[in-house]
Amino acid sequence: MPSKFARFFTYGASISWSFPSSRGNKYILVVVDYLSKWVEAKALPTNDSRVFCKILKSLFARFGNPRAIISDRGENRASWSDKLDDTLWAFCTTFKIPIGCTPYKLVYGKACHLPIELEHKAYWALKHCNYDLLTTGDHRKVQLNELNELHDQAYENSLIYKEKPKRIHDSKIKDRIFNVGNRVLLFNSRLKIFSGKLKTRWTGPFTITEVFSYGTVELSQTDGPNFKVNGHRLKHYFGEDIPPMVVPDLQTIPKDN
Repeated sequence: MPSKFARFFTYGASISWSFPSSRGNKYILVVVDYLSKWVEAKALPTNDSRVFCKILKSLFARFGNPRAIISDRGENRASWSDKLDDTLWAFCTTFKIPIGCTPYKLVYGKACHLPIELEHKAYWALKHCNYDLLTTGDHRKVQLNELNELHDQAYENSLIYKEKPKRIHDSKIKDRIFNVGNRVLLFNSRLKIFSGKLKTRWTGPFTITEVFSYGTVELSQTDGPNFKVNGHRLKHYFGEDIPPMVVPDLQTIPKDN
């Protein structure tokens, strides 16, 4: 597998907040490895940069320095810090469809047996228990040698998983044919300019002045210069201009005494 797809190559980091204080902690720093989906989380009393860097340094010492850290840089309940370790355990030992296995297996090369399975002597967990140190060591070496193949399979599974929603998305895209002189509406994806989510995101109408072969369309507007947009952001406008309201002259009729 190319090095750029290795484990712990790219991190996604985010700080969650708005939780009730738990033992002085108000924030959760969550770091996810993009390939293995391995998750690390830490309860924090504050969300300043010094605490953030301290946690990241501890991760670098365990897993090595990543090539990139991706974060949305966005803004960051009472016993949540006590349940954080249990949540991480459940997440990292749960089968993930995009990679075709659990994050635990992708990182450590073996299945994870829960303590309750060993306590109640579950057959599928006990049948793998071998107290012969030599045999166990040889089996562990085989598991570690299979990690590279497991990484390749996880990467291929993630590509297949991403391809399915892409096909569904592309199948819903309808080809629109635009000609010079057509009137169209423009989809504006800058959500911050809209005060309410029920307000329309389509602006216009605009008039098409030129259509390019590579999908770009040039639009004209009455109060500004022409500009170019992607044709996927347009749809035909079939309405008519609203005529200005004409208020007829009103005559005042004097009131009879």
